[in-house]
Amino acid sequence: MASQPFTLKWGIMATGGIAQTFTKDLLANPASRDVHDVAHKVVAVASSSSKESATSFLEKVKAPEGVKAYGSYAELVNDPDVEIVYVATPHSHHFQNTMLALEAGKHVLCEKAFTVNASQARKLVETARAKNLFLMEAVWTRYFPLSIKVRELVQSGVIGKVHRVIADNSFDCQGPDGTYQFSDEHRMVNPALAGGALLDLGVYSLTWLFQILYHLQPEAEKEAPRTLAAINKYATGADELTSVILQFPKHNAMGIALTSLRIATNTDGHNSGGPAIKIQGTKGEIHVMGPAFSPLQYRIVRKDGGGKVEVVDCPIPKDPERDWGHGMFWEADECARCLRDGKKESDTLPLSESIAIMEVMEEALKQGDVKYPDVITTDVYDPKSPLNTGAKY
Repeated sequence: MASQPFTLKWGIMATGGIAQTFTKDLLANPASRDVHDVAHKVVAVASSSSKESATSFLEKVKAPEGVKAYGSYAELVNDPDVEIVYVATPHSHHFQNTMLALEAGKHVLCEKAFTVNASQARKLVETARAKNLFLMEAVWTRYFPLSIKVRELVQSGVIGKVHRVIADNSFDCQGPDGTYQFSDEHRMVNPALAGGALLDLGVYSLTWLFQILYHLQPEAEKEAPRTLAAINKYATGADELTSVILQFPKHNAMGIALTSLRIATNTDGHNSGGPAIKIQGTKGEIHVMGPAFSPLQYRIVRKDGGGKVEVVDCPIPKDPERDWGHGMFWEADECARCLRDGKKESDTLPLSESIAIMEVMEEALKQGDVKYPDVITTDVYDPKSPLNTGAKY
C-alpha cells in the first residue's frame, strides 16, 4: 500500500494577484503534475485591511470550506493550524512581514524580491536559523523542470565552459502617448513600495545569471560577482530602465541582466525577437525562450551542429478539474519536501545565495542613486510597524 503524501498546511499573507495565483496552484491536484509524495492544504488567509477582503479572496480562488479568513496578519501568524506562511505582500513589506511570521514560530516562503536591501535579508536569515525555522525566497522559476534541466545541461558540459549569460525581463508599460498606463502611486513606480524595474522584474534576469554563473560554481571556489549598473530613473525616483553587468573574474565569466518598464523583451510577445536568455559556452549555446519568469521552451545550439537547433518544449501541466496550472506549485512542493526531510533551506536556492543576489541589487540601486523611505529600508523589526498592521505610512 502506497504511503500517504506529506501534507503542508499553508497560511496566505495578503490577498493580491500573486497571492491568488499561488493559492490556486496550491489547490491544484499534485497528481496532475505527476507529484505524489507531497500535498498542500490552505488553512487560513489574511488581509491587513479587512476580514471581508480575505473572505472575498477565498471565493475568487474557489477555496474549499473551512479555510479561515482573517483581517490582520497577526491573527494569521498566531493560528496554530498554520505551519508555513506565504508572504505575498509588496517587497517593501517583506522584511517586517516575514519577521512577524518568524517571531511567531512559523516557517516562511517569502515572495521575491526577498527584501529591499541586503541587511534586511541577513537579519531574516539570522532569525530563521536562530529559531530553527525554514525560510525560502519564492523565486518560482528556479523550480521549473525546465530550469532544472538547463542547469543539468550546463553542468554536463554540453555547451562547454560557459563564459557569458545575457538575460532580459522587460515589459512595455506605456500607452500610445508614451505615458505609463498606471498612476505614480502604482507599486511598479512608487518608491514607498520599493517600486521600480529592478526589484520587480530585473530579479528574474539576475536569477538566470545567478543560477548558471554562481549557483553552479563548486562550493570551494564560490565567487561573488563584481557589479556595474546603469539606471535611468522615472519621475517618481524609481528605476525604469536598468542594466547590470556581473563580472566573475576568477571564473572568466560575465553576465548581463536587462530590465525595463519602457520596452518589452519581445515586442510582439511571441519570442520572434529571439530568446530572453542566452547561455553562451565554448561548444555552443542554450537559448531560453521567454518570458524569463515563466519559460516554456529551450533550444540547444551546438557549435558543431551544422545549423541544426534542438528544440525542447516544457509546458506547465494543468489540473483538468480546476482547469488551472501556473507553475508556482513547484516551489511549494520544494517547501513541503524540505520540511518533510527536516531541511531549513532549499539546496536549489540557498539563503546565502538570496543574500548575494540582494547585495547585487542593493549595489546596482546605489550606483543608480535610487533611494527608498526609511520605513521600508530599516532592518529593525517592529511588530507594530504600519507594514505589519496595514496603517498608512
